[in-house]
Amino acid sequence: MGTGVGTGMEKRVESDRSGEGPASLRLTMLGPLTVWRDGATVTLPASRKVRALMAYLALAPQAVARSHLCELLWDVPNDPRGELRWCLSKLRGILDEPRRRRVSTHGEMVSLDLSDCMVDAIEVLRATRHGLEALPPERLRALAQLFNGDFLDGLDIERHPAFYSWLTAQRRRFRGCQVALIECLVRSGPNDDDTLRYLEKWLELAPFDQQVHAILLSHLARRGRLREGEEHLAAAARMFEAEGLDHQPLRNVWRAARAQAEAKLSAAPTPSPGPAPSSGPAVVPRTNAAALLLPPSRRASIAVMPFIDRGQTSDVRGGSASALAHDVITRLAKLRSLFVIAQGTVFALHERHIGPEQAGRMLNVDYVVSGTLRRQGHRMIVSVELAETRSARIVWAEVFNQKFDDAFLVLDEIGNRIVASIASEIETIERNRAILKPPNSLDAWEAHHRGLWHMYRFNKKDNERAQHFFTTAIRLDPTFARAYAGLSFTHWQNAFQGWAKRETEIERAYEAAGQSLMVDDRDPAAHWAMGRALWLRGHHGQSIVELERAIDLSPNFALGHYTLAFVHSQSGDPKVAIESSDQSRQLSPFDPLLFGMLGARAMALVRLGRFAEAAEWGVKAAARPNAHAHILAIAGYSLALAGREREAFEHLLAIRKRVPRYRIDDFLTAMQFDPAAEALFRQAAMRIEID
Repeated sequence: MGTGVGTGMEKRVESDRSGEGPASLRLTMLGPLTVWRDGATVTLPASRKVRALMAYLALAPQAVARSHLCELLWDVPNDPRGELRWCLSKLRGILDEPRRRRVSTHGEMVSLDLSDCMVDAIEVLRATRHGLEALPPERLRALAQLFNGDFLDGLDIERHPAFYSWLTAQRRRFRGCQVALIECLVRSGPNDDDTLRYLEKWLELAPFDQQVHAILLSHLARRGRLREGEEHLAAAARMFEAEGLDHQPLRNVWRAARAQAEAKLSAAPTPSPGPAPSSGPAVVPRTNAAALLLPPSRRASIAVMPFIDRGQTSDVRGGSASALAHDVITRLAKLRSLFVIAQGTVFALHERHIGPEQAGRMLNVDYVVSGTLRRQGHRMIVSVELAETRSARIVWAEVFNQKFDDAFLVLDEIGNRIVASIASEIETIERNRAILKPPNSLDAWEAHHRGLWHMYRFNKKDNERAQHFFTTAIRLDPTFARAYAGLSFTHWQNAFQGWAKRETEIERAYEAAGQSLMVDDRDPAAHWAMGRALWLRGHHGQSIVELERAIDLSPNFALGHYTLAFVHSQSGDPKVAIESSDQSRQLSPFDPLLFGMLGARAMALVRLGRFAEAAEWGVKAAARPNAHAHILAIAGYSLALAGREREAFEHLLAIRKRVPRYRIDDFLTAMQFDPAAEALFRQAAMRIEID
């Protein structure tokens, strides 16, 4: 991740020149830095720093401080700002036109406006940001042709560690993009010589990516080139052994591909002068090379690379950066929902100077986390990225900037937020991916996430669909604890919303939660499901014990904090409810259950007699797009207690459009308030429930 640019490149690519004519000015950075004006190359200054400054500013998402540029490119010269001014004057001569100023300086800040230019690196980043899979082959080929070498080939500047670190990170990033483009071309293209050419380039860029070896072996087998396949397998096995990597999956792929090829040959009809058999030759399906590399029962997999400490001049293990990476790995593993690569493996790859993108392919994982850490005065700044390995797409990036009072407390808080964000983003991606697949093609992991997609719609029909997919996931993998937890939640919803017979659904929720615990009692989601089921049964004390156990197992488990807030908001400690609600929202600010987090806070404030505050939080909860009738009721009753009867009545009308005969008894049956809180809500209902 680049210093000062890093995550921002994803913001920079918002502008799109599609549909416009060719740009008069072009910058190519995927190879040697070159500037083209009206099709002719522009002579660049001999100064490497001028060219480095141009490239850095071209990818910067926003204006950059002069002080930062001086630190980046000057090694304590006599007058770094004077040299920067000289470099900027050279850039103006290259990029500016009489009626078009592209180099902008406003006081301390410097920026380039290249919105009317074609920049090859930005074109590639735009494509990966929006997803390569949807692009047609001709667009993929055009993007692949933009690569003419490493990013800023030949522009290394010695004795400038900050620029070197940025340059190295960008070279790894764009190499990952190039590999992802080639992979898409291979998977979308026909079985011809172009495919073989792309496979050879893919191997050159990612020699330890098991996917490319598997696809190449299958390709050779289908074309009957068995001797070449044997030779490639032997060479790959030697290379993997030398690096201490397992090559047995490749042998399995070759064995299956060769068997299919030989079966096809033996099934082919023998030429004869007579008429051909009416049945025709046997059809042998292609080997799915990628599928053979996956375990039969899978979870999404992730590797967390060691974070880079920008304050260290040597690449020595230890310190805050290593501690944070170790903490993130440990916390992700505690979630039990992801397959997490062990610390020893990722640290060993890092020490061999293998970047996150290449490491992700070597380890054959779905996602890679990388980041940097630096101290600035009394603050600690941590930048983190989550990338999809196969597409090279940055799916989440964040900068955490916190006051550096206590190193352990700061790292603990940042670690919690990183892990919660990663888990939430991956769940969203996997849900959205599963919903696009044919239902009969889903594995257990995909069926579970398809169930989550329906579950978070919060209506009776989708809840029934969610039950179906959770049941499918359990049938495909009876050891999948989270599928049982999801099934328990759907029965909980039936009881809570009154969509089915309450007593029956309470017992089914409890039974499914029990199955989840039996499968994996260290999964926080299993204890979360049991805590909710116990609450339904009226066992509030035991419910809190289970929910606290979920949080003990995984302190960044946002749903555990939220449900603890929900239980305490009605008959427990309202102050604890507010704290837990705030913690859940901090950990997962875009959670599908955000309306519940806000609603729990509103109910706790009602119990504390803080009606005006309760009304504000209730309105926020009701404004969420998936808020159900009980959430609207929290807003309406809180508004009534705050003396805002007209707004309260509007919320009541909105409820009755969904549930025509909704009354206070429906609300109180769903909730489990103590007598004092129940009296407050009945008082609110008397003010607005007019037939």
